[in-house]
This record gives sequence, structure tokens and C-alpha cells, in this order.
Amino acid sequence: MAVPDNLRNIVEAALLAAGGALSLDNLQSLFTESECPDKKQLRAVLKTLEEEYQGRGIEIREVASGWRIQVVESVSPWVSRLWSERPARYSRALMETLALIAYRQPITRGEIEDIRGVSVSSNIIKTLMEREWIRVVGQRDVPGKPSLYGTTREFLDYFNLKSLDELPTLAEIRDLDEINRELELGDPDQAEAQAAEQAAADDNPAEAEAEAEAEAEAEAEAETETETAAERADA
Repeated sequence: MAVPDNLRNIVEAALLAAGGALSLDNLQSLFTESECPDKKQLRAVLKTLEEEYQGRGIEIREVASGWRIQVVESVSPWVSRLWSERPARYSRALMETLALIAYRQPITRGEIEDIRGVSVSSNIIKTLMEREWIRVVGQRDVPGKPSLYGTTREFLDYFNLKSLDELPTLAEIRDLDEINRELELGDPDQAEAQAAEQAAADDNPAEAEAEAEAEAEAEAEAETETETAAERADA
């Protein structure tokens, strides 16, 4: 079997052109039977590429679906300005629901509601399903046969995870708002605004604290109104 001398270049070009993750099987499908490299050889090439990309603006990253070329997080605030559309923002209720599914799966909607202490809007489940972050993995063997939800490979890919074992422990999660900021892909304009607010807060801490409390109360009221409206719509 004669593996092409330019195997490294072929793999690199394929990852760049694919626009998504490629598995070892995907990569092997690029070659004829007589020249197809084995998976050990492909892993060695991918390892070499990972090392060569260290310190650059892009990286080779292994996720659940395979390997892909992606922008490194440190430069994403600038690269994100290439797109005029703002990244979607997600409510705290949605993020809490997603976290419970990720850490407690398989789990039913009713079990999520018991833990959160409030009802879960159908719009939240619909959004997570449309994003393909969760899926129905079965039914609980109880009256009514409620659906059991679990996360998907797309969920792992989005968060740069190879498996659920790479999820941070609950002790490591300081605040769900941090996850929400990751979902927003580091909005540069928002970061600049936050920096300006912080500078103003340093000049007048008492006023800043009062404004922060007022904003927190307004956000809590808005979230309650949104969930109530959604629940009425569902009814």
C-alpha cells in the first residue's frame, strides 16, 4: 500500500475545505483502496498539524464528530465582526434547562421542572431541539410515558468537547452567565460597553452598585413575564 507522500497536505486541505468536523472514516474515504492510510497514520498526521498550528489564529481541534480547523477563542471577538448578524442570546431559563439535561441525562421535562421549581416553557425545548443540542432518547416507564431528553453530538461539537466526560464539574461552574457569554461568541461591542461601564463603576462605586441592583431587578421581572407569557401561550 503506497500512502501519498503529501498526506499531511491532503488532510490539512480536506479539513479546511470541509467547513466542519471530519472523522477518520471521512478522511479515509478520500483515498483509493491502494493508497488509503490506516487510522494510526492519520492520527499521527493530525497530531503533527495540531502542533504546527500552536500559537496561530486557527487551530486543529478534535471534537465529538472528528477533527476540524477553527478560529482560536482569543481572536474570535475580531473575527466575529465579519458577520453583521448578532449571535443569538439565550435566557437563563434556557441555559439552566440545557445544563440539567447535560448533567442529569436522561431526564424528563417534569424532572427538570421539579429541580428548577418552575415550569419549562415548550419554546425552550423547541429551541434546544431546533439547535440540535438535545434529542429524545426514550420514554420513562411511568404513566404517561414522558420523553427522556439527552444531549447530542452537535452539542459536544459546539462546545468543543469530545465526550461528556470533558464537561466541567459542577463545582467548576461559577455562574451560568459565563456559559451564556460563550454562546454569544465574545461579542466585541458588548465587551467594549462592559469595559466602559466598569471604568465608570470604578469612578463612582456607590452609583454603580445601585444601577446594578436596578438592572438585576428589571432582568428578573422581564424573565418572569416572558416565562409567564410562554406558559399562557402553551396553555
